[in-house]
Amino acid sequence: MKRLLVALIASMFLMGANLFANDTKGLNVILTSKDAQTQQMAMVLSMMTLKQEKEVKMTLCSSAGDLAVKGKKSTVLKPMNKSPKMMLQAIMKKGAQVQVCPLYLPNANLKEDVLLNGITVAKPPKVAASLLDSNYTTLSY
Repeated sequence: MKRLLVALIASMFLMGANLFANDTKGLNVILTSKDAQTQQMAMVLSMMTLKQEKEVKMTLCSSAGDLAVKGKKSTVLKPMNKSPKMMLQAIMKKGAQVQVCPLYLPNANLKEDVLLNGITVAKPPKVAASLLDSNYTTLSY
């Protein structure tokens, strides 16, 4: 009887968590890491989110901002044989909104015209509003 009660409570909790997940609008991703494997994990989880028909809003800061720059190389990783930059472009094609933080370009001595097509410079009030929106889950790498 005790096991049945524990199983019932656990299943109710899992059902509730699943229902909550379905109400989520999407994912905020803040990516700062220079590490290619960390960058790739952010891209993979973003792609999985898009495949579940949820939104992805990604902000690239610090070293991760290099992913947004035309001509900058990105390490190809196994087992997919794709780089984080290749995955970034794929998630953008699927509708992810990608931006660089406003500190990235001036501190890298770059201008906005070096950004890949579709990537913009973030507006802090909009990023903050998205981070505070409880309809989005936030991941930071």
